[in-house]
Amino acid sequence: MIISRNVALVINPFHQKALAVGDEIIALLQEKKIEHTAFTLTWPENWIDFTEAWVVGGNGTLNYFINHYPQFDLPIAIFKGGTGNSFQWLLYGDLSVAEQVEHVLQALSKPVDAGYCNNHLFLNGVGIGFDGKVVQDLLGKDKWNGKISYYAVVLRNIFFFKKFLCTVSSETFNWGKKCLMISVANGRRYGGGFQLNPEGLINDRQLDVYIIGHVSRLMRLRYLPLIEKGKHANLPFVTYLKTGSVHVKADGIVPAHVDGEYFDASEFAIECLPARFSFLY
Repeated sequence: MIISRNVALVINPFHQKALAVGDEIIALLQEKKIEHTAFTLTWPENWIDFTEAWVVGGNGTLNYFINHYPQFDLPIAIFKGGTGNSFQWLLYGDLSVAEQVEHVLQALSKPVDAGYCNNHLFLNGVGIGFDGKVVQDLLGKDKWNGKISYYAVVLRNIFFFKKFLCTVSSETFNWGKKCLMISVANGRRYGGGFQLNPEGLINDRQLDVYIIGHVSRLMRLRYLPLIEKGKHANLPFVTYLKTGSVHVKADGIVPAHVDGEYFDASEFAIECLPARFSFLY
């Protein structure tokens, strides 16, 4: 039985790359005679008659989408149209736009876990401490335009970001010391391609927690390439935990991000929401 498709193409209207990719997708769908409607500044109020949502943007656009539609139950596809595209890469690798369109049209819908942190849904992960400060330093600037700028911010914080005291706990785990950062991951890579969670799965009903403890400034510089390549799990200052939920409490306000979107808090309640959304991949 042939099922007719009606694609809602939801595009980040504030990123030229997303708009260009959206135009390319529209041309491909027209060529294939697949019904579709493109949305930019105004997104759908209801999803009657649509069979799926194709989101064009980066991690931030996808994060905005799932928080704008937290009960969304149609299949989703995400197309590379931002500066941070970690979740798109996880699902589709380095496919071209045309290749991904073909792939999505042939793919079956599969369940994907989400996370929940301080009343905010996420798909890729939460960063507390060092990488939260990196995101904070990039706010309102053009530094997302390239890896060189991203690394410049990372290097500055390697030397100037101060450790913070916190406790990390779950049903079976308790940890309390000063640390550089805590990563609670559902996806695999972050920022400028750092493989913080290289073996991560998005359908295992759990989150991967990495606690980066005390590291001197010189050692931070030495070990940065290992973290970038995902070879940091066995380093002596790294503590790893796989869990369905985790609670982090700091001794003060700490910079953080959720899917690359900045916020700060002194306490973080984080849990996995198994099979919360479905994706075509």
